[in-house]
Amino acid sequence: MVLSLILVLFFATALIGVPLVYALLLATTGTIALLGRSYPFEAITLTFMGGIEGLHYVAIPLFILAGELVARGGVGQRLVGVAQGFFAWMPGGLTIVTVMSCMMFGAVSGSAIACAAAIGTIMIPGMAKHGYPRPFSSALIATSGTMGVLVPPSIPLLIYGFIANVSVANLFIASIIPGVLFALSTCIIAVIIAWHNKWDANVQRVDLRALSVELFKSIPALLMPIVILGGIYSGVFTPTESAAVAVVYGMLICTFVYRDLVWADVPQMILRSFITSSVIMIVIGATECLAWLLTIERIPFHLANYISEISDSKIVFLLLLNVVLILLGIFLEPLPALLIAGPLFIPAAQFFGIDLVHLGIVICANLAIGLYTPPVGGTLFVAAKIGQVGMLSISRAIWPMFLANLVVLLIVTFVEPLSLWLVHLLQ
Repeated sequence: MVLSLILVLFFATALIGVPLVYALLLATTGTIALLGRSYPFEAITLTFMGGIEGLHYVAIPLFILAGELVARGGVGQRLVGVAQGFFAWMPGGLTIVTVMSCMMFGAVSGSAIACAAAIGTIMIPGMAKHGYPRPFSSALIATSGTMGVLVPPSIPLLIYGFIANVSVANLFIASIIPGVLFALSTCIIAVIIAWHNKWDANVQRVDLRALSVELFKSIPALLMPIVILGGIYSGVFTPTESAAVAVVYGMLICTFVYRDLVWADVPQMILRSFITSSVIMIVIGATECLAWLLTIERIPFHLANYISEISDSKIVFLLLLNVVLILLGIFLEPLPALLIAGPLFIPAAQFFGIDLVHLGIVICANLAIGLYTPPVGGTLFVAAKIGQVGMLSISRAIWPMFLANLVVLLIVTFVEPLSLWLVHLLQ
């Protein structure tokens, strides 16, 4: 009853165009008012403020700024050059170049939208010159761009670690194999489609000299995720400190090594990144208020009991979780969807004995797929705009990759060792 009312109020306000923050707050306060609860509204204000004052949230604006730096600083172009040297010789090789470039850029920026924009600007025109239709190349960018959510240092995984109180380092390690599987499935489907339609059929021989030059130029960019993640895994610095290291390192390579960034651009980039961060922090505060209401009404407990009445099977719970998360990811960006789903499903997952690190990978994988699921996916809009194609044409081209990723999602969901094997090995 309470959960149904919250969902109705939230989606009713969000779908008519009310900004997300107000929709979350209206769902919270409206539910309290309609149910006649005597909760003091001062508690909502205190919860909002307390939800965003944690020092660990400093990592969010820093990682966003690091992503802004590498997106504007020419790092993406160098990563594409390396991927082309390794894979452009294959039939349909440009599809692999696109996916691998997105994976490498995602490991540098941590942002799906930044990944789709940076790599899409380079690859969509380049693929068009080799005979790839723009709807297909745009769909490939929309799908591959979500690697920023799936591979470390992923901002959604970082925030999940905070709200679930689990090790961010373990989450980053656990995401490696699932991220590779999603990239591999996308590559296989894209190459099959390209080979069947005889796109990019004139393969080029590998130029080892050119490849070595591109690889040498890209060493500073390729070292960035190694420095960040290596520092976290080795315990040299915390995730928050690693975000500061990412900013400093990104600034140095973009200004002094590649020289694609001038100091005059830096203040504007800082302003843009902190505007984005402030929006995220306000959403976090609003979702903390909703999570407080869910907790005080014992909704996670009732949800776990309700699911156990339907079935006491962990498999049934995971299936329901995937369905709900994909639907949620269609209408919401990953961060607000994560902040809503986390407090709701974490207690239920613990009831069924599901490892919270594995749960984080499943949640983020679902929300990554939601990013390019029509009609309102974030990377879908970015890719369609860059490729100058309509939503209908890009939606038609995206369904084979969507189905391939859906199969991988089910495998990752039900084969828990895929997420946890590396974690246990390194521990």
